[in-house]
Amino acid sequence: MPERCVSCWPTRTAGRGCGDERRRVGRDGRGGDPADVLPDHPHRGRRRSCGDHDPQLRGPGQRRRPAYPAGTDLDAERQALDLGQFARLGGIPVPAVRQALDGDLIAAAGGMAVSVAAYVENAETAEGGLSGDRWAAVGKTVGRLHRTLARHPAGPPHRVPAREVCDVKGARQRLERLLAHFAKRPPASGFPAWAQKTAAQRLDALPAVAAMLKGLPVSLTVQTVHGDLASPNLLLRGQRVAALIDFRPPGHRSPAWELGRIALDPRTVLAEPGWPTNLADAITAYRTANPALPIEELLAVPRLTAGYMACSVYPLSEAVDDPAAVTPELAAYGRNRQAAMTELRERLPEAEEVLHALLH
Repeated sequence: MPERCVSCWPTRTAGRGCGDERRRVGRDGRGGDPADVLPDHPHRGRRRSCGDHDPQLRGPGQRRRPAYPAGTDLDAERQALDLGQFARLGGIPVPAVRQALDGDLIAAAGGMAVSVAAYVENAETAEGGLSGDRWAAVGKTVGRLHRTLARHPAGPPHRVPAREVCDVKGARQRLERLLAHFAKRPPASGFPAWAQKTAAQRLDALPAVAAMLKGLPVSLTVQTVHGDLASPNLLLRGQRVAALIDFRPPGHRSPAWELGRIALDPRTVLAEPGWPTNLADAITAYRTANPALPIEELLAVPRLTAGYMACSVYPLSEAVDDPAAVTPELAAYGRNRQAAMTELRERLPEAEEVLHALLH
């Protein structure tokens, strides 16, 4: 299978929480060329480019190797790559990562570091939303993924209070801090002005969000998960899942949250009026693949997703934290996410009624 470097996928914002994270920033201190520690690379000596950006590197079976940016936590990247390969060994569609001569998944030399993963042909990201049989295909794949990762050495699944998954108190602190930044230099127009207004609305809505979250189970399962299972990191081929990419280092989070995050992506919710029924298809397939997750947590997926969106400050915070990251695409995503959150909350009774009829 042709190959694609893992460092080429869309960037994410580091340290912003809720999985909306930008790709990390690394260089290694050793001398030499990373190509010298990769076995028989067809483009030895090439750096800083990959087949997606350099036409000379495209073609069946070729390797694509951009360098990790300066400052990347390479240990964290190794853990993320290892997690993906663990899932691959469990039969999950994850691109193979090529090992360097020393067995490392990252080749480092000459102050540069690269990793190489298999290119996924004839696939598209899920950024266009889910439809048709893709709902069930995604539910099945995510269920198989969570069943596999429950056996990861990072530790078995366990339960935590639901408030640790949807932290209303933390959300209030983050929103107040963001609004304090806006107050120092009030934006006049554009995305920053919209973000300020929206942040104020979310702060005012938190009591209602807290009341909604009382409907969650008292505790929720957490376990090792993908960590950033967003639509750019889910590759589809027709009606099937082609690959999961861009894992994060092992960490325990709610599998119900991760299922809701990908199944109820804002673009899907806004484009699919029948999303409550389609969500039921995804959850049915998930439950078949991973019967270990309690039914009460599957029933809670739409409520958990709506609550998590309401407690998030992303991408509103980008207007303060990283103004250069506010592209027209990000601004549109922010508005779509706000609209999807409203849609989820308004149609929550309908969605839960459909799931109750299915699971009871």
